[in-house]
Amino acid sequence: MAIQLISAKDAALANGIKTLIYGPAGAGKTVFCTTAPADEKTLIISAEAGLLSIQDADYVDVCQVKSMDELGEVFTLLKGEHPYKWVCLDSISEIAEVVLAIEKAKTKDPRQAYGALIDQMTRIIRGFRDLPLNVVMTAKMERVNDESTNTLLFMPSMPGQKLAQSLPYFFDEVFALRIIKAQDGTSERSLQTSRCIQYEAKDRSGKLAQYEYPTLANVAAKIRNQQEF
Repeated sequence: MAIQLISAKDAALANGIKTLIYGPAGAGKTVFCTTAPADEKTLIISAEAGLLSIQDADYVDVCQVKSMDELGEVFTLLKGEHPYKWVCLDSISEIAEVVLAIEKAKTKDPRQAYGALIDQMTRIIRGFRDLPLNVVMTAKMERVNDESTNTLLFMPSMPGQKLAQSLPYFFDEVFALRIIKAQDGTSERSLQTSRCIQYEAKDRSGKLAQYEYPTLANVAAKIRNQQEF
């Protein structure tokens, strides 16, 4: 078979945008998953019960998974023919908690349970991430006090310190969904795309401002050089 050479840009776009977004409860992570470009179909794989915030998003398909077997069935579906350009796992934190509960029931050794958790979640995250689609995974937010600097740090939340620390490395884009208060007292949602002393974030595309309008359509347009906001 002859080797095919394509441009780095074409290869990156064909592979899709791989995004992790985290934030506090009620910040709008699930709603964010419904904001892909209008002509690009989205599937939300929901491991959480709270879908009321997207009840009017009838242009988005939702699959609620209640077991790891069901998650595997969805993964198999996505490896075949389907209409989706975007797939969102909401949330990867919830899925990890289910996996840990299953592993803890199998053994009395917590180290063995957490080791199995890391192995399984690594396979799940890499498996979905490497699909030739735009992939978004949401995560809960954890607050940690850095005693050395007396600074409150915010980062994606996962059971197990090692898994939590490694999670951002799986993605090209890591966004903190923040609710920022203006001087006039009003609040607005914003995506933080680069790291600061308190928030974990990154933008490997180099196309995004530090704070972006919080929609997938906006982010995708900028990364693809189709300027929006």
